[in-house]
Amino acid sequence: MQDTHSKTIGYILWVFGFFGAHRFYYGKRLTGTLWFCTLGLFFIGWIIDLFLIPGMDKEADNRFTAGKIDYNLTWILLGFLGVFGVHRIYMGKVFTGILYFFTAGLFGFGWLYDLWTLNQQIDEVNRS
Repeated sequence: MQDTHSKTIGYILWVFGFFGAHRFYYGKRLTGTLWFCTLGLFFIGWIIDLFLIPGMDKEADNRFTAGKIDYNLTWILLGFLGVFGVHRIYMGKVFTGILYFFTAGLFGFGWLYDLWTLNQQIDEVNRS
């Protein structure tokens, strides 16, 4: 089994999990959005997720392809430098990375799009 995602990063993101951060990281876009809109299902789902993270990590490891682009590093770059497009440049998407740099992540909407689709984008690059 390939190790694409980290339980450690999952637990660190769980601290902000009432905003759905760990769920987005593990590729659970719909529930990540639900957690974001309801503060982790009114904090109840957030507490339950503390025990579900190992399963989410295993599922993400099985679902996504390991390769030249590291999932963990790309997620860290998105989190801290996403509006500057550094994660996109790291993935080889230099044009859109530069575009993000000059438009603050396409005015935040591009950053949100990447929050939703980053695992799939990395998976696509790793498969090619």
